Amino acid sequence: MAPPLVMGILNVTPDSFSDGGEYGETEAALQHARDLVGAGADLIDIGGESTRPGAQPVSPPEEQRRILPVVEQLLELPLRLSVDTRHPGTARAALQLAQDRVQDQADGRAQELIINDVSGLLTDPAMPQVVAEFGCEVVITHNRGDARTMQARAQYQDLLAEVVGELLEIRGLYLDAGVPPERIILDPGIGFAKTHAQNWQLIRNLDRFTGLGHRVLFGASRKGFLGSLLADSQGEPRPADQRDAATAALSLLAAQAGCWAVRVHEPQPSADAFRVHQALWAAPAAG
Repeated sequence: MAPPLVMGILNVTPDSFSDGGEYGETEAALQHARDLVGAGADLIDIGGESTRPGAQPVSPPEEQRRILPVVEQLLELPLRLSVDTRHPGTARAALQLAQDRVQDQADGRAQELIINDVSGLLTDPAMPQVVAEFGCEVVITHNRGDARTMQARAQYQDLLAEVVGELLEIRGLYLDAGVPPERIILDPGIGFAKTHAQNWQLIRNLDRFTGLGHRVLFGASRKGFLGSLLADSQGEPRPADQRDAATAALSLLAAQAGCWAVRVHEPQPSADAFRVHQALWAAPAAG
């Protein structure tokens, strides 16, 4: 079985929990995208609005001001792009850029964006229509509430059953809009309206999601539950940029569960883990 793809995270935001403010300028963002690819990323996920718990919302015009110049430049490169947005207007603007790029290409090579929407149960009704119109792929994420309210809604009677059921409810919005099932990618929403203990329970049961008949994106990179796990002797959480080894361990578990891709801040540890895993299973048995 092929290893998961590695989706490198490119945040062009001032307030993301791990790297906010580092890549707000277009040239810095473009260089970081190149660095991500050089470190093993197969595709790049571009976001202009932080989704960390407590983050303030960003208007669609401001989000577009942040990300569209980066998207336009990256469309010149032969790599797969994803746009992390909950706003249909931003999705449409990015998809239109990609469509115009296809029309301008003399060789006819299509550049297709993926829309990565973490809105969950608050999915804007217009988003499935935009996805259906452009025929792109979409990642739908389990989530309740927005960045300011989601952690207060981590109340479940049966975590697995409710997360799966609500994720399929969101999927229904896209199916009803005419999006083919094979264009839909599921994300169990690690860290979105979940406690730390609930995150671990979902990770132990990733096969429940990979068994639903869709590709699965796994995103746990540098998240708070890893910081708590790796806290020092004083109980101080491990800093976000020192959680990449733990992230790679979870990426390997995602590979074993059959996930399609892992979304990470630092691609090399996860890409290396996948190479080791592939080599192990490709090695001939001792005679």
